[in-house]
Amino acid sequence: MRFFHKLEKYEVHKVDQEALFKKYALIIVMVASFLTPFMGSAVNLAIPAIGKTFNSTALQLSWVVSSYLLTSAAFLLPLGRLADIFGRKKIFTVGIIIFPLFSLLCGLAWSVKALIFFRILQGIGGAMTFGTSMAILTSVFPPQERGKVLGINVATVYTGLSLGPVLGGVINHYLGWPFIFYFNALLGALIVPLIFTKLKGEWFGARGESFDLTGAFLYSLGIIAFLYGLSTMATSGWGKFIFPLGLAILAIFIKHEAKIKQPILNIKLFSKNITFVFSNLAALINYSATFAVSFLLSIYLQVVCKYDSQTAGLILLSQPVLMALLSPFAGALSDHVEPRVVASLGMGLTTMGLLLFHFLTGSTLLWLVIVNLALLGIGFALFSSPNSNAVMGAVEKRFYGVASSTLGTMRLVGQAISMAIATLVIDLYLGNVQLGLAHPDLILKSIKISFIIFALTCLGGVFASLARGKVVRKTN
Repeated sequence: MRFFHKLEKYEVHKVDQEALFKKYALIIVMVASFLTPFMGSAVNLAIPAIGKTFNSTALQLSWVVSSYLLTSAAFLLPLGRLADIFGRKKIFTVGIIIFPLFSLLCGLAWSVKALIFFRILQGIGGAMTFGTSMAILTSVFPPQERGKVLGINVATVYTGLSLGPVLGGVINHYLGWPFIFYFNALLGALIVPLIFTKLKGEWFGARGESFDLTGAFLYSLGIIAFLYGLSTMATSGWGKFIFPLGLAILAIFIKHEAKIKQPILNIKLFSKNITFVFSNLAALINYSATFAVSFLLSIYLQVVCKYDSQTAGLILLSQPVLMALLSPFAGALSDHVEPRVVASLGMGLTTMGLLLFHFLTGSTLLWLVIVNLALLGIGFALFSSPNSNAVMGAVEKRFYGVASSTLGTMRLVGQAISMAIATLVIDLYLGNVQLGLAHPDLILKSIKISFIIFALTCLGGVFASLARGKVVRKTN
């Protein structure tokens, strides 16, 4: 009897330890997932202030945002593959160290060019965490808990988005924009000891396999050329040549990946898995249509409507608050209802919200802006976590790292495309003029044109989301 009693106590202790480990893994990933969206949404509120500090043009200010996204998108997939080979925790930890370090240097930047340079390096750290965080969660938690956990993680992302405008606006208003970066650096530094003491173990998806250097080079070069060319077509004669060159390099990359045994991107996942293909395509389209919203509305509220950054932040809060509140519900719902249905409904609501913003004027009632932001928040929440659940549920366990990196790549490339479109449109109407000196009517016109482009893009995403079919969950 004593033996069985001890065995029972051991089993209970083992279960408790496992639950505690999963809890710490979730907390660590949640903090990491909070950092980057908080940084992005807070920086958007500081864009006019950064422009005044450095006498920057609208084009330069758009690159303060775009440079980070471009670098993250270019390095995410190669670093995700590297994590599968050498260990996801290792790459994740290095990323968590790099990100706050260059956040600190961003705050200390002496010119807008230096700020953009440090944002580029910050993007490498962001890529290391993007490409591994979701893979760590899906490695630690069983399939039946995955939707709920991914929903919690998405809610954390949206909490970062929620607090970004509020804290970013307040910090910028009372302390100055560099303190936004200092706050992010401090928050990132606090998590590092927790990783070393509580995140035990290591996770591999392709241990012992070779790393495709040629593929990594082609991918990074192709993404950079494609996104840089797209955003500079209006201002640079080279942009018209760099854009198609980027597309050509990416085509060569895909052909190369299809031939080798151990690629950084498993093309077979796309050729034989319709759910995986269209779920990733839906994510790409959704982020392409929505990421620049807060950037555009920050300029609209502060430059056109003359609100201060603190007030603008409170106005923008209505969108991410609903995203944060509804994401766990949407994620859990997608464990029981087809993700295709929930995500497609979310994208449909988002399309409606983007279209309504096309009718903005300098005298639009504030409550209408807030209500429409709330509509976008509901749409984002219903789309994001069910779509993530569909992607991760459509692949086998050994492909979690690749799937996580691929989804993260769609997200970052989509965000970069969104900013590239906004940059292109703003540049067509404003040219190389300081933001504070630009005519409000021209600013408003560029914002309205951007929103109609984003609404049409998002409408196409509804069809991609519906085309994914039913999710057949892989558990092995």
